[in-house]
Amino acid sequence: MKANLLMRERHQLAPDAFVEMRIWRVPQSVRGSAHMFKYALAYVVAGECVLRYDNEAGKGDHRHIGDVEISYDFSTPAQLLRDFWADVDGWRRI
Repeated sequence: MKANLLMRERHQLAPDAFVEMRIWRVPQSVRGSAHMFKYALAYVVAGECVLRYDNEAGKGDHRHIGDVEISYDFSTPAQLLRDFWADVDGWRRI
């Protein structure tokens, strides 16, 4: 069984800012994660990724806020999207 792409979206939020979101259902969990999803969500401003949620192999679920990497407690794809958009909204207010 191959990975199944569930979501691939890109939203332009400003002339110099966009969000790109990709979520897959995978046949086995990514090393370091305890669920069957692989994801990469990014907020890019002026060519720089300022916010990213991902679960790369070996690191598990985490997010990057600026240069800081923080563990993320994944529960569902829907909650992941809510958390990501809340952080994007918070970043945009800065």
